[in-house]
Amino acid sequence: MTALSNATLTTLPPLVLTPGYNRKETTPGIAHLAVGNFHRAHQALYIDRVLARAGQQGWAIVGVGLRDNPRESKRATIMHEQDGLYTLTEFATDGSHTTRAIGAITEYVQAAKDRKAAIERLADPAIKIVSMTITEGGYYVDANGQFMLNTPAIAQDLQRSVPETAFGLITEALRLRRESGAGPFTVMTCDNLRDNGTVARTAFCSYATARDADLGAWISENVTFPSTMVDRITPSVSADDVARLNALSGVNDQMPLFAEDFTQWVIEDKFCAGRPELEAVGVQFTDDVGPYEQVKLRMLNASHSMLALPGVLMAYDTVPDAMKDTALVSLLEQFLAQDASPFITPPKGVSLPDYARQVLDRFRNPAVGDQLLRIASDSASKLPVFWTDTVTGILKAGKDHRRIAFGVACFLEYLRGQTDNQKTYSLAEPALTEESKALALQNDPAAGLNMPVFAAWGLEQYPAFVKDVAALRTAIRTTGARTTLQGLSL
Repeated sequence: MTALSNATLTTLPPLVLTPGYNRKETTPGIAHLAVGNFHRAHQALYIDRVLARAGQQGWAIVGVGLRDNPRESKRATIMHEQDGLYTLTEFATDGSHTTRAIGAITEYVQAAKDRKAAIERLADPAIKIVSMTITEGGYYVDANGQFMLNTPAIAQDLQRSVPETAFGLITEALRLRRESGAGPFTVMTCDNLRDNGTVARTAFCSYATARDADLGAWISENVTFPSTMVDRITPSVSADDVARLNALSGVNDQMPLFAEDFTQWVIEDKFCAGRPELEAVGVQFTDDVGPYEQVKLRMLNASHSMLALPGVLMAYDTVPDAMKDTALVSLLEQFLAQDASPFITPPKGVSLPDYARQVLDRFRNPAVGDQLLRIASDSASKLPVFWTDTVTGILKAGKDHRRIAFGVACFLEYLRGQTDNQKTYSLAEPALTEESKALALQNDPAAGLNMPVFAAWGLEQYPAFVKDVAALRTAIRTTGARTTLQGLSL
């Protein structure tokens, strides 16, 4: 089996697609913070395509690892050993696949090893865009749109001479660029947030202003924060997946990944320091990302959560496994058609019924077995983003709220950490405080609705909804999530 590095690119198995450009002739113009599987399967793929175009060789990526942990150290080591290369296998719903070696990441910096060096790398005048995938909960913007300066991670970072957070690294890099006359770069979030450009602007400008008011004003005036909508299902990769993917490709890749064959990227065209020709490789540029964002967040992401939370309780492991359950499929079909769609204004030319069918077909893809527990993770951050507009629309209109109530009951029961058949699992809820978790675990089945997760829903005005959530929680504890769902007679 062929190892993966610059030296072996020309000797990879013939079915593996390789970069259509000379990597030695590229230079970084983009720095990306938090290089996870999604970035490598999505943004880096588009950049890989762009680099093959004439005159676009200055848009390679510097990957920046933020965390200080063994997993990040391992990733940095592999990136070095493989010259930033990795394989991506894309699976269609019929099981066919294509494998390519992605070469867009030409440099990798582990910020935790030298924060100052990472800041100086971001300050390089050649860097025109700093993008990031730091998760929905990583922006510390509350339900009122205010940046939470008193959050311990932020409060501590503001006191450091060399900061450690994404906000600190970018702010200090922009300080150096202002001082040197290099000018600003674009800050582009690729996280699943409503109006994510505005959220990023609020977070970064608030942080910068708290650190240095003059610098904050300069950033607010000169830096652009385009909104984006990103879409691609990219599962986590287990050791078994590594073996399976490498057997398919014939490449000995230490960090292969896989994804569905669907991918979409919509971007607000606001770049203060220039941008690559992404429109030539499938990216949609628009003056208003909002309608695309509405459709994706409220239908695909919201449905993912609506499937994952009861699916975990029912002890299903993957999305395709759960999609074999007719009761769950019926729940999603009705959620999409009767709950989500009526409160969405789609972009011109987008059919919501067609989009809903496409979502369910993507979930059924047997080769992309995304883990339900991974999708359910960080629900305390996700649900306010994915469900709030739909929930408030339903409650204000007095429409049937049973599906939403069931989803909320499943979320609260999921926080107990065990399936209906008493199998335990580990929670990954970084945004959930111990106080909030204690509310969810009280004997009173309605107490969990006082968590900040639901702060924007105005539930004090809807006692019937609160009563139904409590009743459904009791039913789930008594008879299980499947029986409770079947009893809804949807």
